[in-house]
Amino acid sequence: MLEGIVRESTGKSATKACRRDGYLIANIYGKGLENVHAAFKMNEFIRTVRNKDTLAFPVKVGDQEMNVVVQAYESHPVSGNLLHVDLMVAQPGVVTHYNVPVKTEGSPVGLKNKGMLYVAKKRLRVKGAIDQIPDTITVNVAPLDLGDSILIRDLEKSEAFTFTDADRVSVLSIIKAK
Repeated sequence: MLEGIVRESTGKSATKACRRDGYLIANIYGKGLENVHAAFKMNEFIRTVRNKDTLAFPVKVGDQEMNVVVQAYESHPVSGNLLHVDLMVAQPGVVTHYNVPVKTEGSPVGLKNKGMLYVAKKRLRVKGAIDQIPDTITVNVAPLDLGDSILIRDLEKSEAFTFTDADRVSVLSIIKAK
């Protein structure tokens, strides 16, 4: 479980001091909940997010334990270091928007024809309850040849959640390699 601290002061100088000490600034919020201004050790946060198996992961801030989902993050434009992250509490039964990662399955036929797999949407925005949403959306790319693509309308529909992107948006395609 990822452990963090509650930030007492949210001003500019306090934020800079936290970042200097190796902390990542975070805001934790949820429907009907009080916002929590928190900070996590940068390396521990990155390690936890990279190694998680599910969409939501547990954190402990102060004396509160909760499951959270990464909603947004801000990184430095030059160095690429994380500056700030927004975490939403994953409340069972509450319908809201989540960004679910896309996972490809199989090897496309188009790779043998000098093509390349281009994933246009690494994450798809879906609306539903956290206990109904899958951890990943798996797409079978084995039958795709050069010039083929998979749109959101081609994905398998579910009654538990809905895609909020337009149906005509391309998820992935096989393009000609240069």
